[in-house]
Amino acid sequence: MKAPSLTVRLSLLFAVSTVALLLGLGWTLERSVAMHFRELDQHEIGGKLALVRNLLAKATTPDALASLPADLDAALVGHPGLALRVQAPDGSVRFVSARGQLPPETAPSRSGPWSADDILWVSWEEGSRAFRGLIARVPVGVPLQPLDATTAKISEPSLDTVAIGLDTSHHRAFMSEFRRILVLAMLLAAALAAALGWAVTHAGLRPLRRITALAADLDASRLGARLPETRVPPEIKSLVVAFNAMLARLEDSFQRLSDVSADIAHELRTPISNLTLQTQVALNAARDADQYREVLYSSLEEYERMGQMIGDMLFLARADHGLVRPDAGALDLAIQVQDLFDYFDAWAEERGVSLLLTGSACARADPLMLRRALSNLLSNAIRHTGAGAQVRVKLKDDGRLVRIRVENPGPPIPPEQAARLFERFYRADPARGRRGETAGSGTGLGLAIVKSIVEAHGGAVAAASSAGWTRFTVTLPSPHRHSASQAPAPSAGT
Repeated sequence: MKAPSLTVRLSLLFAVSTVALLLGLGWTLERSVAMHFRELDQHEIGGKLALVRNLLAKATTPDALASLPADLDAALVGHPGLALRVQAPDGSVRFVSARGQLPPETAPSRSGPWSADDILWVSWEEGSRAFRGLIARVPVGVPLQPLDATTAKISEPSLDTVAIGLDTSHHRAFMSEFRRILVLAMLLAAALAAALGWAVTHAGLRPLRRITALAADLDASRLGARLPETRVPPEIKSLVVAFNAMLARLEDSFQRLSDVSADIAHELRTPISNLTLQTQVALNAARDADQYREVLYSSLEEYERMGQMIGDMLFLARADHGLVRPDAGALDLAIQVQDLFDYFDAWAEERGVSLLLTGSACARADPLMLRRALSNLLSNAIRHTGAGAQVRVKLKDDGRLVRIRVENPGPPIPPEQAARLFERFYRADPARGRRGETAGSGTGLGLAIVKSIVEAHGGAVAAASSAGWTRFTVTLPSPHRHSASQAPAPSAGT
């Protein structure tokens, strides 16, 4: 399923957020307006109730009660939507307005006895019209009466039932129109928010589109190009930095691949050319069996050289993918080095080079793999040591690390070349290591294999050149540190 556009997603999120905000604001505004109208209605109705209460309180004589309807009718002048009814305790109607709508008889009644301060607010509808009103008990003025001979108190005042109704249809019509306009405004605002969000997002993503265009122009021939990091927003600067870092890694990988491909072609061209030339020479004239045997031996030497190079490349490929796993065991490094001295003794003597071992150390390593790494270092040292000089191997264990140092006298190697000695097919002196060397001639992969083997054991290897000596130092974890970490802690009583 195709992912939606980032611009569309951000625009929709912007619109949804705006609508949610407007809904909350609209609901608050609608409630506030409705409450305002309700307070206005209650204020108007409450004002009339206070007027009626005042008139009833003044009705202390029969004449005052007789003039009460006229006074109440006059109080309703100017209020066409207001209705009033005053009912005596015995159920008789003292006054009822000729217009307006009174609270219905089915209006909810108060539970329990009424008091002079109790008011029951009611709302109702009649067809398309809306009303709000109240029902209250109002005391009527008490006429002068003689004292009760039994209680010696004046009789309590009577409570009339007052019902007031107010037509609020105009308020409901206003609220309906207000809600309709509010909904339309929110829909319009949502559309504008989506459009504005799209425009803002589109403008905000302009640097990303520019970077995308620059990245689209990159190919294998332009891996050295980099995206600008100074003119991009902070939000995508980390992306640009990571992309440039990836380009740097790709450039380095492509360069190494190109170098390796060129070196492989160069290394294979020499033996193949030799085989071709030898075969052509052998075919030019008839030869005896010894001469053909010599040609076959020479061809076999070239085949072995190519086979060794292919085997080394396969080993490095397995190491690159983490498939080289040492079968580690305890090794006496002095014994391993002395065995290699015995192996290289004839070749070293032929070149006039002496071998010297100092120190002792033990390590946990794969014997075959470590022997191969040390063999490559020794053969490399012997090959580049002049007659009458000495190759030294120094062993040291400081309890934390084991160091194996192979050093030989020779011309200094610049630091920039020393850092590349462990690259495949790299030679500080291209003239060295070609065909014509005696035993131990290499393919340019020996030091790369050393690096892979040492790293597979959790160690490191480094090269340095100073004071007329070239030194290769292999560092491995000490077996004493491993044993100390596995040993149980001593008890408190010892």
